Amino acid sequence: MTLAPQAIDTTRVLAALRTGTGPDVAAHIDVYGQVPWGRSRRKKWAEGHLDEITRSGITGRGGAGFPAARKLELGAAQRRPPLLLVNAMEGEPASAKDRLLLNRVPHLVLDGAQVAAVVVGASEVRVCVPAGHGALAQSVRRALSERARAHLDLITPTIEQPPAHYAAGEESALIGWVAGGDGLPSFRASKTTPLAIRRQPVIVHNAETLAHLALIARRGAEWFRSVGLPDAPGTTLVTISGAVPAPGVIEVALGTPVAEVLERAGVVEAPQAILLGGFGGTWLSGEDVGIAYAPAPLAALHASIGTGVICVLPEGACGLTETARIVSYLSDQRARQCGPCTFGLPAIAEDMVRLAVGRCDSALVERIRLRLNAVEGRGACRLPDGAARLTRSALSVFSADVHSHARGHPCRGWNHRGVLEVPDALGPRPASTALR
Repeated sequence: MTLAPQAIDTTRVLAALRTGTGPDVAAHIDVYGQVPWGRSRRKKWAEGHLDEITRSGITGRGGAGFPAARKLELGAAQRRPPLLLVNAMEGEPASAKDRLLLNRVPHLVLDGAQVAAVVVGASEVRVCVPAGHGALAQSVRRALSERARAHLDLITPTIEQPPAHYAAGEESALIGWVAGGDGLPSFRASKTTPLAIRRQPVIVHNAETLAHLALIARRGAEWFRSVGLPDAPGTTLVTISGAVPAPGVIEVALGTPVAEVLERAGVVEAPQAILLGGFGGTWLSGEDVGIAYAPAPLAALHASIGTGVICVLPEGACGLTETARIVSYLSDQRARQCGPCTFGLPAIAEDMVRLAVGRCDSALVERIRLRLNAVEGRGACRLPDGAARLTRSALSVFSADVHSHARGHPCRGWNHRGVLEVPDALGPRPASTALR
């Protein structure tokens, strides 16, 4: 099946990449212009611009899709000036958005941080990048130095480097580490629950969200809404990987058919399946690539944009093997704070490995389903839910392979080298069930 022709590209956040300019502040201003605020009327500008952000309808691009204006309203309503954290941790292994933004257009993210800080009346801005990514931290330091010389910042940001792991960018985990804790996620019943460090309110915004806020400050809500869908306006960044000729990060209007997104990465034939939303996301059949890349249409298929990731699985590859590799990785990344994480994830991972290699007992598949029911909605954080969602979708999309694997006759692709880039497991695996 041949994919649909490529749609006209709408590039906003990544405009500097199309012009070939560098990440320096002069090139940044040449491409994007300056944020048009009056320094002597910050309070009035902040009130008016919060209304503009509300009218834009932008939602957070970090994974949860929470309305960005609502988060800013919560921050502005606090009695104490909040701390603003720029979340560029990008613990999702299949995502490369934050790295691209901070290496190629760092000033756009930092502009957005200033906009958000002014709107909420923040007393401090900290940019969080993962430890061990020295080049990324250096790019931010270089940009901050340039901004200081150009007097661009109303609040001078500092850099934090929390440990790099899968859940490091989860809001409660990030705040916990900044507060001096161990950086583990904690349970939050609602995104509207205020977050704080020793009574100081904390607002966390994803790097991509801030880049969009910087452009809304320059061009307004109507401009932002001029592309995308009425209930999902604007553009979004997508990291495409797996079996694609041109993997990387692209910018598309929300509502673009997934088939056209894949076309941008050089995919010309419909894949066997795609993984949407990252390692805690959902598998969709290759027959579903005509779906619009937007929250409401994807929700109808029990999928979501999530972290803005699409992984492509070609014909002949084994989706059960890929899922087993991912769930094993997620199990190694578990926080070990609760039963579902401590015991449930390793058990699911081990059973998925056995299913992938075809070493099954008669109750294996039903046991996996029971384990999924046991962990969903019961974890101290959302990691078990993501692993369960991924596994449940794999059992559905690859149901024919599940049947043959369970009978001891795995598909031809089960022992091929993995298609998706999954970090090496941190813990030992039984030799009888090891996966490549």
